Amino acid sequence: MSNDNEVLLDKGNQNDPKIKMERKEGEPTSAFKGASWAALLVGVIAYLIGLYNAAMQLNEKGYYFAVLIFGLYSAVSLQKAVRDKDEGIPVTNIYYGISWFALIVSISLMAIGLYNAGSIDLSEKGFYGMAFVLSLFAAITVQKNIRDTQRVRERD
Repeated sequence: MSNDNEVLLDKGNQNDPKIKMERKEGEPTSAFKGASWAALLVGVIAYLIGLYNAAMQLNEKGYYFAVLIFGLYSAVSLQKAVRDKDEGIPVTNIYYGISWFALIVSISLMAIGLYNAGSIDLSEKGFYGMAFVLSLFAAITVQKNIRDTQRVRERD
């Protein structure tokens, strides 16, 4: 039968040992880790290719690049602060507040920049917005997976 360290790949066939895969409890699956990294890479690379090919001045491209980097950092920082607080790890209120503020500012800067970008088509604005949001979400997920995997390894 199955123990806590085994995950069934097919719930309908629980007794078949050929479909079992070793995974430690609490660790994200390899498929979830891979999908998270793939989403992050697709989001960031698509965003950067779009910037490279955009008919913008270099200072505009720099603005959108800086907003992406700021957004990625602030999203990961906020995820860590929220999780630390949830797990009883001390987080100062100022750091927690700044993390929320930074994420809100990065999303606002992206929205304001796209709204005021008269030279960008609406479809291109949507592309940048979606690539940005995908990248932020994926960065949070990748950081969560790394932390969960590290926690499981430290436990053993």
